[in-house]
Amino acid sequence: MNYDLSTLNEQQLAPLKVTEGAVLVTAGAGSGKTRLLTHRIAYLIKEKGVSPYNILAITFTNKAAGEMKTRVAEMVDGADRVWVSTFHSMCAKILRMDIESMPPFTKDFSIYSESDSEKVLKEVCANRGGDDKLKKNVAFHLSNWKNGTIALSDYLLLNKNAEDIEKVGACINDYQEKLKKNNALDFDDLLCKTYQLFKTCPQVLDYYANRFQYILVDEFQDTNAIQYDLVKLLASRYGNVFAVGDEDQCIYSWRGANFKNIFNFKNDFSSSQVFKLEQNYRSSPQIITVANNVIKNNRARLDKVMFTNKESGKVPQIYNAYDERDEALFVAQNISRLILQGYSYDDMAVLMRMNALSRSLEESFLSYNIPHRIFGGFKFYERVEIRNLIAYLRLFVNPKDDVSFTRIINFPKRGIGDGTIAKLQSIEPNLSLLENCLSRELEYESALYRKFQPFKEAFLQVVEENQKPLSKFVEKMIKTFDIRSAYNPKDEEDLNRLMNIEQFVSSVKEYEALNPEATLGDFLENITLSSENDEIGGGGAVTIATVHAVKGLEFKVVFIVGLEEGIFPISRALNSTSELEEERRLMYVAITRAEEVLFMSQCSKRYLYGGSQYQMPSRFTRELGLLSVQEKKPQAKQTFVSDAFGNGNVGNNLNAYSSASQNLFNHSEFMNNEKKTEKEEKDISIYKVGQRVEHPKYGEGEIVDITPDGLVGDIVFDDFGKKSLMLNLAPLEIID
Repeated sequence: MNYDLSTLNEQQLAPLKVTEGAVLVTAGAGSGKTRLLTHRIAYLIKEKGVSPYNILAITFTNKAAGEMKTRVAEMVDGADRVWVSTFHSMCAKILRMDIESMPPFTKDFSIYSESDSEKVLKEVCANRGGDDKLKKNVAFHLSNWKNGTIALSDYLLLNKNAEDIEKVGACINDYQEKLKKNNALDFDDLLCKTYQLFKTCPQVLDYYANRFQYILVDEFQDTNAIQYDLVKLLASRYGNVFAVGDEDQCIYSWRGANFKNIFNFKNDFSSSQVFKLEQNYRSSPQIITVANNVIKNNRARLDKVMFTNKESGKVPQIYNAYDERDEALFVAQNISRLILQGYSYDDMAVLMRMNALSRSLEESFLSYNIPHRIFGGFKFYERVEIRNLIAYLRLFVNPKDDVSFTRIINFPKRGIGDGTIAKLQSIEPNLSLLENCLSRELEYESALYRKFQPFKEAFLQVVEENQKPLSKFVEKMIKTFDIRSAYNPKDEEDLNRLMNIEQFVSSVKEYEALNPEATLGDFLENITLSSENDEIGGGGAVTIATVHAVKGLEFKVVFIVGLEEGIFPISRALNSTSELEEERRLMYVAITRAEEVLFMSQCSKRYLYGGSQYQMPSRFTRELGLLSVQEKKPQAKQTFVSDAFGNGNVGNNLNAYSSASQNLFNHSEFMNNEKKTEKEEKDISIYKVGQRVEHPKYGEGEIVDITPDGLVGDIVFDDFGKKSLMLNLAPLEIID
């Protein structure tokens, strides 16, 4: 990239030329902020004669830092002297030079990885008589404390009503002492120790505050409390801060990011100026319109409206799928059509709120031979929590599978290490680990017996369960081994893992519905083969990712799936204005990843939490300003799918139960997605809560709830539990 100010528009040039004082640039998605930042650095050096040595540029990823260095080096000489780095890299460099001002740490301190830190946490919690639950609780509070700027004692006082807070505080103190003894810092320490260094050693702060006459901060909306305070400290001498961010793209509050730093900027930096970048260079006018329509519903934002001078494109579309398989086939068939129209697999991404939705997509892509990759995660059956479930199940099919045994024997945590496993193997070397565990000889080894007895009892309890139906067997196994307790539902990552476990149970139910005579071994073989991913040469791969994972990326074609209440927006955000606004920002980020073609979809019903349930469309779909995809009345085994250019095509493979020309936002029509027949629908007013009814498949049950429109009834069947059925279509007979 050459230094050429003529490549910048008027909105970019205005803040670039303000070199003295604090400047905040609120930059919409795709508005060229990287071009602005790099030209700003070059402008300071070329036009204003600023020494590269006196410029600090802070980014949030190493990739972004590398790209910025490369671009600036192409524009001006001496760019290698500009300090360009992430917050953590910057702090590590400062500490390497000055941490000895904070004894007993020395310059050769170690930086512990996440696994290193977890190992220390495990040790200190165990010494306090704690378990894995305590360790996770300590880790949560440890990170929260270190990403703020208050003393530990004050943090504990503020959280005095939190669970086990006294023990948590003791463990944190032990942890910190252990790191100090080991001359080690964890990842969060890089920030908080630098902050402490600046606050306790004014001569160190003076050195850096005098050196960095000009400070640039990228992705300012993602700064947390301590990062913002570090910026303010470093700018305390000159006050020349150039912050670029977008409050509409703050989607990491669960990591401590505080988009309110953008609103506080004007108060914290006197005489600061605020500029807007509203011209989008990425997306078509139609996509920009949809993005504006959604984000304008947020209140906590600066008033900016994106626009673009790009040529008119295709109108974004919403598809109202019957279920997740219909949705996945819709995506797969449109990808196949787009390939024929000249797009490549690399051009496309399928985005979702949570990675638990990827399973049906992966299976559909395998059927259509669509190469794909899971970005920022693993394929569904390769995720750790799913591999653990599979390993458990394999032991009930093949008791000689030592690999599966060693994988799960300490999950959930049982305090069994490699040494203990070796002792188990020595009982009878010719037997497998599971066989030794179940043998009577183990009872003569009292120490080993105490270790393995809980697992042995649980295993034998599950063995007694009939392996049919498969879903009941799997659920029994999960409950007996108490697998869900290994995860904390308040933790973002653990919540995803718990939802993946429920999705796994759903996949078992789907499989047994299609293969009622299949055995557990059949199921395991099926998922093993379907999860194989042979490399497909050439053409790249479609990206499957959560929205969080693709922030900063762009694709010519984007599919956003799972636009349903409780999924996107996620359920825990439904009763919180601030969390709901973050979900809307996440939707805005998803939409603005698309350059040319945007598809969105939602399901009328979906397998979730181990069962099928009807879904309400996401409130975000009402904000888009679009109509649902118009579908032809389905004929036998056919449903209408709109291609990327709005033309109707009939797909012979799709689910036969897709609805006909529904209004996406009319609840009664939305719920009525069952296959239409020419028969006159029956009177649904005859059904009342409390009635006993009989179904030819599920047997007798009681109606416990009916939706206000009378279309859907919740029925608790004596033998099958609770089911949600369409009362106008379900073959129900009132029996009392």
